[in-house]
Amino acid sequence: MSVLAIIDHGQGQIKKSTGELLAYSAALANALGTEVSALILGTVEDNLSDLGKYGVSSIFQDINAGFNTADNQALTAAIAQFVTEKNIDTIVFPDGTLSNSVAPRLSAKLKAGFVSNAIGLPKLENGFSVKKAVYSGKAFAWYKINTAVKVISISSNSFEVKTSDATANVEAVSLNLEASKVTIQSVDIVKGEIPLSEASIVVSGGRGLKGPENWKIVEDLAHSLHAGLACSRPVSDSGWRPHHEHVGQTGKQIAPNLYIAAGISGAIQHLGGVNRSKVIVVINNDPEAPFFKAADYGIVGDVFEILPRLTAAVNNLN
Repeated sequence: MSVLAIIDHGQGQIKKSTGELLAYSAALANALGTEVSALILGTVEDNLSDLGKYGVSSIFQDINAGFNTADNQALTAAIAQFVTEKNIDTIVFPDGTLSNSVAPRLSAKLKAGFVSNAIGLPKLENGFSVKKAVYSGKAFAWYKINTAVKVISISSNSFEVKTSDATANVEAVSLNLEASKVTIQSVDIVKGEIPLSEASIVVSGGRGLKGPENWKIVEDLAHSLHAGLACSRPVSDSGWRPHHEHVGQTGKQIAPNLYIAAGISGAIQHLGGVNRSKVIVVINNDPEAPFFKAADYGIVGDVFEILPRLTAAVNNLN
């Protein structure tokens, strides 16, 4: 019995979610009375031994550059091979691309039970039960995994991260890079922006901005806060903003420390994608906007007056 954390990376950088992933996996292994290790497929610029500060003492790496692609079939096959060879029975994925594209494939390949977006450590009395949010975050449910091998992914900002001065031992491995049935013709990388999945702060705009020509006030606040930039579905559907900025149940689901929604009424589909944010600030001139019921802080007023004032205040503090 042992726990394996799957480290995600992109463009040579380890994803920000790795700290929470490793801390969670180490705590889970401790609760199970077993060992924990981590696996990373591909090449990164970061010093992997530094990740030992999150509680994982062993990290295995296959530096085959072929794993740097977005070939989910190859990643799944390699992880399955490693899990089988090491006799691992609990695999933990971070919130993000791998949990959406690889974790379900791995679960099917290993005939393992899979629960996504776990909140907190599983209950281990009478089995292995995982808690997660359901009904767009309006309720919680416990899912019991009965299979010998278990796959879970964790929800962002759901586990407290503590660090130490420890370092990890990094060991090279060589796994089979299977020929994929899918040919990747191109990969489009958005540069110069903070990825929404990595952003601690997200500033988002809705139809209250009235048009794409007014988006600079949203961009200015995001830039001042070093925040990611997002929008509601009607905005992206109207072509005001690119679709990769669309957050909500039908877009990207995010969980930043701070989510600022400007001119967004707060339809349930939008709330379903952002309600895992730690703190939600809503700015809207309609005091009856439903988003205010989900907000930690609400400002009733004109976004064209409030956003520039917020930006100026932040700039004064910087």
